[in-house]
Amino acid sequence: MSSYLVQSAIPAEVRMISGCQDSQTSADVSNVASFQLPDPAGRAGGACTSALLKVLYSDRKQPDEDLSFQDVLMRMRSILSSGSYSQIPQLSSSRPLDVDTPFNIVPDGSGGIRRAVLIGINYIGQQGQLSGCHNDVLNMKDYLMDVHGFQEQNITVLMDDGFHPNPTRSNILNEYSKLVAASEPGDVCFCHYSGHGGKLRDDDGDEADGYDETLVPVDYEYSGQIRDDDIFNVLVGPMQSGVTLTSIMDCCHSGTVLDLPYVFKADGQSSQMEMSSDFNMGSLLSMASGLAADGRLGNGGKAVAGILALLACCAVANSTGALDCGTEGEKSARVVSAMRDFADGNLTPGM
Repeated sequence: MSSYLVQSAIPAEVRMISGCQDSQTSADVSNVASFQLPDPAGRAGGACTSALLKVLYSDRKQPDEDLSFQDVLMRMRSILSSGSYSQIPQLSSSRPLDVDTPFNIVPDGSGGIRRAVLIGINYIGQQGQLSGCHNDVLNMKDYLMDVHGFQEQNITVLMDDGFHPNPTRSNILNEYSKLVAASEPGDVCFCHYSGHGGKLRDDDGDEADGYDETLVPVDYEYSGQIRDDDIFNVLVGPMQSGVTLTSIMDCCHSGTVLDLPYVFKADGQSSQMEMSSDFNMGSLLSMASGLAADGRLGNGGKAVAGILALLACCAVANSTGALDCGTEGEKSARVVSAMRDFADGNLTPGM
């Protein structure tokens, strides 16, 4: 039943490779009023991106052997460890992915359009300036075009280099929105972020650790950071069913920045992807219900809002016993209406 609930709330197939877990941090940024970018300590940044491309695109060539998702993450971990980085890469997903299957960004047989949004922020002239994030983006762009057949006209690049559009809060969210609007079932999307990440105190009670994970745009001092809830509402939730979205988040606190339920950690102990023990199903269903009510959830119809709101309510009730999810008649009416929308979106119940 859990996979069915997640599929109803996140219609697209979404995967994310992150450079570290939420607990791995370079600064305490919980107080937004006094937030400062962490000191990069002379590092060029982009350790996750560099490790990933060393595995998948060393010397600008594909590996001779087929690598599984698990192979890629474990090799990334080995590269990071040899460079004295303590990060543990992890793969999260909206579906329970078999990590022993071959690594892919473009699914076999995909004939749709391939689009990408690539963001690199060096914070030029700011405290905490980085030096490698622009290179990360340019290298990732070459990899996507050379190996996966992405066309340059379908790749959007945001960098604070004075040449490309600036990676402001507004520009980042707008490009995510445009990516969603342009994508149709069968299409493939890729998002890459290389820059600073942060944590802010949770403002709606949906985080187990009390903090929202964030991306830090170049104009964060004036426009604020981009919370994980913002990313869900603009990118993850609205993406259509039938679209495959892969994201690389190369920043601190990135482990759950997309709030995906299934996780594999390259810690040498995990062997398969499992649902995260602190994943908040009620929060996911509640956010998806809000999108569905506005007609913005990726599977379309507003009727989905009823069952998502009901299920969110019941998910909380299961843990607190304090909420009334409505009469049996109300439940039945919502379920029938929502199932019609589920059928229109070709959603398949799972266990």
